[in-house]
Amino acid sequence: MASVEKHRDTPDELEEEKLKHKQDMASKPIELAALGRPLFPGMLYDCRMDSFIPGVTLWDKESLREDLDSHPQLMTDLKFSSSDSLSSKSSLLDVSASLKASFLGGLVEVGGSAKYLRNTKSSNQQSRVTMHYSETSRFEQLTMTQLGQITYPQVFEQKTATHVVTAVLYGAQAFMVFDRSFAEDENKQDIEGELNVLVEKLPQFSIEGKGAVKMTDEDNKKAENITCTFHGDVHLEQNPTKYIEALEVYKKLPNLLKENPQNAVPIKVWLYPLSLLDTNAARLVREVSTRLISNTEDMMERLGEVERTCNDLSRRTEVHVFSDIKERLHSFQDSFSIYKMVLQKELAGVLPAIRGGGLEDQSLVDILKIHSSSPFNADLLNQWLADAKSELYLLNNHSKTLNEINIEDSDGLNGILLDPDITVVVCLTFTSLKYKDPYLSTLTKFIESDKFKELDGKKPCFL
Repeated sequence: MASVEKHRDTPDELEEEKLKHKQDMASKPIELAALGRPLFPGMLYDCRMDSFIPGVTLWDKESLREDLDSHPQLMTDLKFSSSDSLSSKSSLLDVSASLKASFLGGLVEVGGSAKYLRNTKSSNQQSRVTMHYSETSRFEQLTMTQLGQITYPQVFEQKTATHVVTAVLYGAQAFMVFDRSFAEDENKQDIEGELNVLVEKLPQFSIEGKGAVKMTDEDNKKAENITCTFHGDVHLEQNPTKYIEALEVYKKLPNLLKENPQNAVPIKVWLYPLSLLDTNAARLVREVSTRLISNTEDMMERLGEVERTCNDLSRRTEVHVFSDIKERLHSFQDSFSIYKMVLQKELAGVLPAIRGGGLEDQSLVDILKIHSSSPFNADLLNQWLADAKSELYLLNNHSKTLNEINIEDSDGLNGILLDPDITVVVCLTFTSLKYKDPYLSTLTKFIESDKFKELDGKKPCFL
């Protein structure tokens, strides 16, 4: 039986393959969500940083106006989502994996309807359903005449941009985020089900004379507990904050852009590589792998869940009564905030370096590994919060047995002891609350360590 030897790529072949990938990446046009940014035909864009370059262009204004091809492109869409994950939000806004990574790293400043990306639930005791309305109005693109006649060729030498906006789809989008808070003893699934039904019913309701909304008494009662947050590309005299107000706005949305077509904003843009116009131009060398972006998203989502749980604990009455617990919770929040801020800063530095060819994907892999093995691992954070929650439940149960006795913190106790009208004081003290938490000490030591503080312009501080 003859043996078959598998072909193994030589170093030269591997290098040739890498070079081919770089050339393919540099010559590939890109479709991109505008996210409320002023991306117009002729504007320069840096795909390494996911940022636009204002005030610098390849053509003068007159050339851009004369050689612009424009035609109507009408489309309307309505969607609903009960997920608050960044993945679901990105899907509604048609955000690519690469742009999502830039958003996670704080590289992208969103505006208009895209501010919806930053609207996350502040509590785990909160149900949410989002209604997304979108419409497009016109499509504009540069002509081949412009691409061949560069007014300012010196721009290529500056290497500040990798692409130029050659086409824009205009329109408007609106997000209405409906929230319903619920108590711990309420059934979460029932609340979420009711909210889903009521929000998806919204397009079916009619508005009668004098602006009265035709709804059943039962629906009216449920709607009273629902709040609304509006993120849109259209100007409203007043943003809706209640369900009924949101219904009134929804009925007006289709006419707002029709009556003022000049108010349409960029929804989606197409980017053309500058390296195809001049070989001296900066280029996008590689994209971060989709798998790594997914892992990074999961890491940040889990940290967001930790933040919500911590917010819920901070709102509990017992926290404000027992000052020792309050201090520990504040210490946890302070360390967590510092860590998350630095983590995001490192992502903001690594992503452009990978895209520009200065670093490999391994740099991001290393950040994820160090995070996973750090005391700020989401599992460890959640375990500490679960223990703190159990402690609060225990204190609450003990407090219920003392229902006719005032529970005071140290400041309140001093006020009682110094009151001349009080002659006898019997004090029962929870002595077990005053202790040094080893996990909080570990968090503090980690963010104060030299390893964490070292910030290098090229390497993540975690390495």
